[in-house]
Amino acid sequence: MSAASVAHMNITIHYTFLPHTDPDASLAFYRDTLGFDVRNDVGYEGMRWITVGPPDQAAPALVLTPPAADPGLSDDERRTILELIAKGSYGAALTLATDDLDGLFKKLVDSGADVLQEPMDQPYGVRDCAFRDPAGNLLRINEVA
Repeated sequence: MSAASVAHMNITIHYTFLPHTDPDASLAFYRDTLGFDVRNDVGYEGMRWITVGPPDQAAPALVLTPPAADPGLSDDERRTILELIAKGSYGAALTLATDDLDGLFKKLVDSGADVLQEPMDQPYGVRDCAFRDPAGNLLRINEVA
């Protein structure tokens, strides 16, 4: 028996989640530095979930979420997650694309972003740069024509 095919279905990426440790710093970074629109900003029990995305795209969107908000986590697990985020080792990563890598890179440098790699041609055919957002999430930016 063969598996059911989804080849004829319309499937898109709607949201992706990245943790934040400071909602105001993350909001300023994604809204003010990257120019993303704020689509939703929801507070609940002292935490905030902020949905942002490029102004010219309805989807996908990023949901900047409080880390370790899962009520099933122990205090030790929450502490471990926050320690991993602080080290930049939590594993959250995102790749963005722009047609002006040098211009966006300059804007990021001017904003004080944590730059990991200046724009460069990679041996696998991509020109990109890398940096961390205020929560330590790894963000790469590819140049596209």
